[in-house]
This record gives sequence, structure tokens and C-alpha cells, in this order.
Amino acid sequence: MSAQPLTDFSRLCVHTITTKPWSIEEATDRYGAAGVRGVTVWRQWLEGRDIARVGASLRAAGIEIVSLCRGGFFPAVDAARRRAAIDDNLRAIDEAAALGAPLIVLVCGADPGQPLDQSRGQIADGIAAMLDRADAVGVKLAIEPLHPMYADSRSAINTLRQANDMCDRLGSPSVGVAVDVYHLWWDPDLQGEIERCGRAGRLFAFHVCDWRTPTEDLLNDRGLMGEGCIDVRQIRGWVEQNGFGGFVEVEIFSNRYWAMDQGEFLERIKQAYLDHT
Repeated sequence: MSAQPLTDFSRLCVHTITTKPWSIEEATDRYGAAGVRGVTVWRQWLEGRDIARVGASLRAAGIEIVSLCRGGFFPAVDAARRRAAIDDNLRAIDEAAALGAPLIVLVCGADPGQPLDQSRGQIADGIAAMLDRADAVGVKLAIEPLHPMYADSRSAINTLRQANDMCDRLGSPSVGVAVDVYHLWWDPDLQGEIERCGRAGRLFAFHVCDWRTPTEDLLNDRGLMGEGCIDVRQIRGWVEQNGFGGFVEVEIFSNRYWAMDQGEFLERIKQAYLDHT
């Protein structure tokens, strides 16, 4: 059963990558003025800035920091690259703590030069290496399974079942999942695995957009909700029936939308959020 329509913007979160042409300062001003109540900050928006000051500015604008994106990319054939990835993820934890972000989204990575099972083992090792630092500063970690089209180099975790299995393997309450409809809408086991997440208390994040048909670019041609073939509202119903009551995060990679006026785009996001999410 689908969820009831959303009627206000109290749970609307926008990723800074969604309005890519805006700096973090402009996004802060424009999101706040538009009534967007949550933000997920991508790490490149923090480069060269006082991270604590960025966090304070967002909160002063009435915007809750939902998460920091992204950590991950653990696997590599080369041991030095694996160590460098862990070091970068430890820096991400420090950045999240400075920003005031309670969660880091993990795009786990893969290496086409080795079997997927080997990459998955390296992912588990990488996340395990983060846990002490994450727990010390109160930052949680969300494994985001990615569509199988990205299994070569972006993520060896491609289904929600695999993400749940990884969480079971790690056995930490600090590790959960991010459910992104773009990556998971096709999975016949999706509802059951969302229920499994709910039972374990590991539904940490919910990301929305749509799958356009035909898709012109598998990375940068996501659609607004209602513009494609994903039943976003049904999937929202599943996560909410299993205990999720957090922000609904709009994460759109789109060359088409990045090329248009971003203020107009934000208004379209708000309308699609009410009409189709």
C-alpha cells in the first residue's frame, strides 16, 4: 500500500549535489528561503571552508544537517590504496563531527581487477576500521547499495539483501542502510528486505528521485519524482511502515537540471515532492 501524500516540507531534505551549481553558502540561503528543512552535504562543498562554521550557518538558517556524503570506496587490488581509503574515511568522520552531521553515507566501492566477493570482504574490513572513531564522536554509517550497473567500480554492494548481510556481518548498531529508490526500485525482494531493515532498526536514510525512460546517461540523467517509472510513494510507504520517520532526501544527478536556473529547479523539486513522493 502506498503512503499518504506529503502535505508540507517539514521532512524535505535536498542534497547539495542536486543543486550542483550552487556553493554551500548559496544553497544555505536558497534552501532556507524555500522552506527546505534538511540538507545532506557532499564533502566537496566543504573544501577550503571552516566546516564548523558551515554547520552553524546551516542551523542558523533553520536547516537540519541530515548526513555527510560520501565515504566508502574501500576496495582496491593494491594494499596502499586500501589504506589510503580508510584514512580518507577517518577524515570523513572528523568532517561529519565538525559539521554536526549524525550520519555518513557510504558508497562502498569496487575494483574491476578482482572478484566481487573479494571487494565485499575489503568493504567489511574498511567499515570495521571506521567504527571506533565513528562511535567516539557519535556518527553513524549508512551502507548505500547501488544499482548493479555500478558493480564494476562504484559498489560491490548492489542489493538491499547484500547491505543487510553486511550489517549482520559487522554486528554494530552504528551501521545501517540508506535506501535509494534509484538503485533499488527494480529488486523483487525490496519490500521484504526493507522489513528486515525495520526489524533490525537499521533504516538510517531514504533517498528519492526517478528513473527516466529512456535514460540518456546512467549516472547523470536522474529524473524528478513522477518523471519516470519508479513508484516512489509505494517505497516510501514500505520504509515508513517499518519504522522510518526521517527526512525524505532528494538526490538528483542531472546534466539537464544542472543547466537550468537552480531556483526554478528547486521549485520543481518542491512540487514533485508533494505530488509524487
